[in-house]
Amino acid sequence: MIKTAFQTSVLLLTTLATTVFASESSVLTKAQRAELQQLTTTASTSDLSYQIVESLTTEVGARMIGTEGDKRAIKWAVDKMNALGFDKVWTEEVAHFQWIRGDVEAKITAPFPQPIKAIALGESVGTGEQGIEADVVHFATLADLEAADATRVDGKIVFVSYRMERLKTGRGYGKAVGARVRGASVAAEKGAVGFIMRSVGTANNRLAHTGITRYQNDERRIPAVALSNPDADLLINQLKRNKPVRFFLKVTAMRNEVVTVKGANVIGEITGSQWPEQIVALGAHLDSWDVGTGAIDDGLGVGMVMATAAHIGQLDKRPKRTIRVILFAGEEVGLLGAKQYLIDHQATLKDHVIAAEWDFGLGKIYSMQANVAEPAIPAIDELASYLAPLGVAYNTANQGRGQSDMGLITDQGVPAMNFTPDGLRYFDIHHTENDTLDKVVPEDLQQNTAVYTIFAYFAAQADVEFRKAN
Repeated sequence: MIKTAFQTSVLLLTTLATTVFASESSVLTKAQRAELQQLTTTASTSDLSYQIVESLTTEVGARMIGTEGDKRAIKWAVDKMNALGFDKVWTEEVAHFQWIRGDVEAKITAPFPQPIKAIALGESVGTGEQGIEADVVHFATLADLEAADATRVDGKIVFVSYRMERLKTGRGYGKAVGARVRGASVAAEKGAVGFIMRSVGTANNRLAHTGITRYQNDERRIPAVALSNPDADLLINQLKRNKPVRFFLKVTAMRNEVVTVKGANVIGEITGSQWPEQIVALGAHLDSWDVGTGAIDDGLGVGMVMATAAHIGQLDKRPKRTIRVILFAGEEVGLLGAKQYLIDHQATLKDHVIAAEWDFGLGKIYSMQANVAEPAIPAIDELASYLAPLGVAYNTANQGRGQSDMGLITDQGVPAMNFTPDGLRYFDIHHTENDTLDKVVPEDLQQNTAVYTIFAYFAAQADVEFRKAN
């Protein structure tokens, strides 16, 4: 294999980093540092993580919890882990209610009739066969809707037009996603008959972004959809004409809360040779929305953590601690797999020595932050030296939190590692039909996999107590 300039520079610099620590106090032995260098070479040049993502998107595709795609994904993950040489592989059931997306018909009917591209928000109710038609009432933000008098909203279709800000960190998502999660509930409470919003996404193509919406159990429920960014702009431009704007919406989604569907967390281990009960946990979520093929969200994470464990499993000897890969179910509909994992493993959470997940970003990892006991910080300093050649800066704040599912796990006192990737383009693709394999950049994926491989190996070998005292 011909190495890229990036791979060559990484290997040279990582060799230097491991050599420097050979003459200083290190938590790794000389032999372990040599293995770490070998792993860095392997992960930086291997296409295994890409091949795993390609397999998942080609052989399974979309995999919303409870669907046939989800069932295929569970079997695929079990078979793939076994084929990669995991020592143990098993599943743990996760239950949810059934939701069927159906179709959306959306259009402006007055003053200037136009068809609109829209998608139902996850777990939205439908409109019924006749659909609904009403005047549009516009709010720039969710806060404006929350502050509005109910007389402005009653009998109307509420439109929230807030546009997500594009940021490398992805933090614009947090400011925009509240309308998606709570907007329909707030609008219904004030008497609205429907809820439409600008997609929580940064792309300018005419594709809308889906994602979960929530209803309060004690209130009426109204249909909720997202408009593509160009169509949200079109609606705003019509509203600027200072004429009443009428909107027609037909949503055939079905929310069957009396029907239980089953998913599963898929778990695989490389068993530790010295402290097998101690677990280094690597996570990603196996489910996706039912649009696109789930390559980015979260096929990247699935490929990365499975390849990480497989690379380490190919060493001549197992690491001291167990490396556990957890492919969570139902992340998209409320971190269901993580919640079930906490129930199933409450008694052994104390044995989880450190945890990390991938569920964000499309580019290379550029920063790392831990959340560990004070005496373990020198070990994290050492880990940072091995990752620096890959372009990973060290945030020493020691306030890291696991991403997505692992956030719930690390909130329970499990030490955390958070790796921050470039998310500038992530929300162009996230939760859309565009989440497909061609968006994966193989060289970036190699860097990401190398980072996780170095971290997992280091954490599994280091005779360090990462957990903070209770």
